[in-house]
Amino acid sequence: MWRPPRRLPRSLCRAAATGPGRRLLLSTPIFYANGPPHIGHLYSALLADALLRHRRLRAAGPARLCTGTDEHGLKIQQAAAAAGTSPPELCERMSGLFCQALTQAGVAFTDFTRTSEPRHQRAVRHFWGALRDRGMLYKGSYEGWYCTPEESFLPESQLAERTDAQGRPCKVSLETGHEVHWTKEENYMFRLSAFRDPLRNWLRDNPRAIFPDPFYQRTLRWLDEDLPDLSVSRERSRLQWGIPVPSDPTQTIYVWVDALVNYLSVVGYPESHGVWWPAVHHVVGKDILKFHALYWPALLLAVGLAPPERILVHSHWTVRGQKMSKSLGNVVDPAVCVGQYGVDGFRYFLLRQGVPERDCDYYDEKVVKLVNSELADALGGLLNRSTAPSINPSNTYPCFSEPCFPKVLDSREAKGTGRASAEDYELVAAVASLPAQVDAYFEGFQIYKALECIAQCVRQTNGFFQRHRPWKLDRRDAAEQLWLDTILHVTLECLRVYGTLLQPVVPHLADKLLSRLAVGPGERGLSSLMFLARYEGKPCPFEGRQLGPDIGVLFHRLGKSETTKNRKQEA
Repeated sequence: MWRPPRRLPRSLCRAAATGPGRRLLLSTPIFYANGPPHIGHLYSALLADALLRHRRLRAAGPARLCTGTDEHGLKIQQAAAAAGTSPPELCERMSGLFCQALTQAGVAFTDFTRTSEPRHQRAVRHFWGALRDRGMLYKGSYEGWYCTPEESFLPESQLAERTDAQGRPCKVSLETGHEVHWTKEENYMFRLSAFRDPLRNWLRDNPRAIFPDPFYQRTLRWLDEDLPDLSVSRERSRLQWGIPVPSDPTQTIYVWVDALVNYLSVVGYPESHGVWWPAVHHVVGKDILKFHALYWPALLLAVGLAPPERILVHSHWTVRGQKMSKSLGNVVDPAVCVGQYGVDGFRYFLLRQGVPERDCDYYDEKVVKLVNSELADALGGLLNRSTAPSINPSNTYPCFSEPCFPKVLDSREAKGTGRASAEDYELVAAVASLPAQVDAYFEGFQIYKALECIAQCVRQTNGFFQRHRPWKLDRRDAAEQLWLDTILHVTLECLRVYGTLLQPVVPHLADKLLSRLAVGPGERGLSSLMFLARYEGKPCPFEGRQLGPDIGVLFHRLGKSETTKNRKQEA
């Protein structure tokens, strides 16, 4: 019998070239088309979208974002029957809803894969043939507890005893609570058990392959448990809606094998995938971690391909402390949220509040409070106050005065020099270090921490503006006018940095802010972002420039009555 190598060959370990110019494929899961999208789906997509947009701002090289719909399997077959329609008609409708929801939320996907497409099915058949030709498959009788919603067999260790709606005893999945049924059938089996050591060595050689760390540790613990061979087909008599096993019309390819291959089919497998693979970052929910962290890498190794470079895992969203479910009637529709809070408002909330390591809670009041506080009041208020005609009648990017704000090596030296205080120098230091901090948090899949840092600096800038009360300065006094211009210059420089850094999260709002500051399209990247050049003794290209047109309110405050009206006006 073929045995896998204990360690990956160097040719498989080597990802695409690192550094500037290298390619990267970002992916969301392909979403199961048995029901409409909810905010959990949108959260996966927004995380990947923000990573893609941030990478493009860094000009780090070609990048793609793939998403799509998973359209085969028993759940689809059953959902179509319950709806009185056919599986193709159901998938056509649901796929359209997902595509619409992602587009409406501003997700800049480059590829949308449907597993019912001929190009994908061709890739799946080729992948199956590669497994078969390498001796990775065998036919055997399989029996066990099968969970239809999860489309997988579950071992006894992952089950719990419960009672069903009729009060009868039943077994359910510990992870999801879904009921399982004893199933016995003849299937094709994948030799997963042979890959324990290769998987373990891959993970130990690549400690950031699965991130955040709690999910990496969970995967290592799974490898210390029983790792039985995996059933990778279903009897066609029970599951007709799927891709038939090549040369065996009595069997249907397991929906998860079918779905996972989408990450290859989208980059041209089996001919041209090498241009992108394995420089791939999968963004997935914790509920499908095992499929992506164990089954998928093992399947790839089995056909001679390297595992993906990284698997970025996030937790779930609850609603007022409860799991979202149709039975509770608390499933949150993304389209409704975008209508209520605006595209940028809802994007900001999910990415600001979502913490990958733990479940996060959603409720309307929480969205309103956060978005009003940080976007409408702190950021929008700062822009309005610093560009108001009463305080900046010339509508220009004012000049910076070195005598008013001299450069010091230590903020404690600021006392008695110029007009700036120690707190002002702390603000300058904080904003100067902000781009590097934000970059590090994006690289570490901690977007929420990047937004925390930006929000903190916005608060500091408001404090700076309020502390010096520029509206009280006498413009007739030349010295006062210099200090007034310097206060405005520093404030606008801070706003320019915030607008630049917020582009991956709130692209429309950031565009409005930067346009108001007359920052051109070629001046919005991260590689050339420099803060307060005049403080460093360098020329500032924005100084003296006419500001852009007045945009009015940057972000309308959310309220009970006017929310929907304002969002429709913005749309």
